[in-house]
Amino acid sequence: MADRTEIDVDGFRRALSCFATGVTVVTALDAKGEKVGITVSSFNSVSLEPPLILWSVGVDSMSYDVFTSAKYFAVHVLALHQQELSDQFALSGNNKFATLDCSEGIHGVPILPEFAACLECSTEYVYPGGDHKIIVGRVHRCEDREADPLIIHRSRFLRKEGPA
Repeated sequence: MADRTEIDVDGFRRALSCFATGVTVVTALDAKGEKVGITVSSFNSVSLEPPLILWSVGVDSMSYDVFTSAKYFAVHVLALHQQELSDQFALSGNNKFATLDCSEGIHGVPILPEFAACLECSTEYVYPGGDHKIIVGRVHRCEDREADPLIIHRSRFLRKEGPA
C-alpha cells in the first residue's frame, strides 16, 4: 500500500470526479448581517434521526470564516436549469445576490428564489478535514420542489440528454 503522502493529487481529483454528485449553493449571514453564499458539491446526508447533513468548505475560501462560525445556514440543491447560478456562486468577490430576490429563512439566512430542494440548518459540529472543514448541520426546515437536480460528473455538468 502506497504512503498517503505519495498520492498524485491530479489523479486523485480525477478519480473523485467519477462520482456523480448534485450541486448546491450554501448561504448564510456574516457577522455584519451581509448575505454570503458559495457553490458546494461536497454535500451529503448523515442521519434521519436526528435530521443531519454535512458539507465542507475549503480553508482557502474567502467565506471560510463566515461558514465555520455561522450558527445558521441553508443548503440549496440546484435544479437542472441552474448551471449559471452555480457558476455565479463559484466566483470570488462579486455581489452574488445582486440580481436575486431572496426571502429570509431561519434567523434571516438568505433563501434563494429557485431550487430543487432547500434545507435550513443550524450548525451542529465543525470538524477538521485536511484542507477543508466539515460542517454538520441539523435540519430544521426543508422544502422539495420536485425539480430535477443539477448534477456534475467528471468536472462537467450533466444534462438529461448527456454531458454539457
